[in-house]
Amino acid sequence: MSFDPAITLFSCHYTSQQSCAEGGKELEQLGFPAGIELVRVPCTGKLQVTTLLKAFEDGADGVYVVGCPEAEGEDGCHNVKGSARAAKRVAAVRDALVELGVEGERVQMYHLPRGLHPEFVAKGKEMDSRIRDLGPSPF
Repeated sequence: MSFDPAITLFSCHYTSQQSCAEGGKELEQLGFPAGIELVRVPCTGKLQVTTLLKAFEDGADGVYVVGCPEAEGEDGCHNVKGSARAAKRVAAVRDALVELGVEGERVQMYHLPRGLHPEFVAKGKEMDSRIRDLGPSPF
């Protein structure tokens, strides 16, 4: 059985801005999985648990969040603590999934540098592979 996962990525505007250049064509050329829907948000700290859960309700097999690095200062979160808040909410969703008998690995948080870095593409491939291994969402 062939399974092409639907994955929703919520990404910080600052982390993903260069990744979205030219309509995402550069991401495509770098092998970013086509089944990932990129949703840019002003700050991942604004994401609510309900938003992450709604992505599953809307058909996502996996959901992940890419925020700014956790470091302090110039290389850290543009909005100071936004990505730290997002990480706590992702953990809450993971706990809720496990409580429902669903694999917690279906939701993940990554802290990545700003701009188009190899890590951005690598994490997309990692999520795609993980969700392929887990199979379709039970929702």
